[in-house]
Amino acid sequence: MQIRNEDIREVTVGVPEGHWHVRTTIVLQDGTEITFPEAAMANMTRAFITLKTHPVKTSVRLRGRRVADPKTGYAEWQLLEE
Repeated sequence: MQIRNEDIREVTVGVPEGHWHVRTTIVLQDGTEITFPEAAMANMTRAFITLKTHPVKTSVRLRGRRVADPKTGYAEWQLLEE
């Protein structure tokens, strides 16, 4: 799926009531809602900034992987750069 800028009706970024972490919800013109957890948005943002600021890189790929021994406070499932 490719989402064009004009396909987006609104984007809401915030911490839902009763939660600790930021969620980003994108609502498309057809009413479809896509919600990303904070960790996913942080990883995509980091990849975007890396790509925009690196003098040679032309792409960044993140792959979902289960981490056997995650750092304290981190989930077992992580998006990691290849």
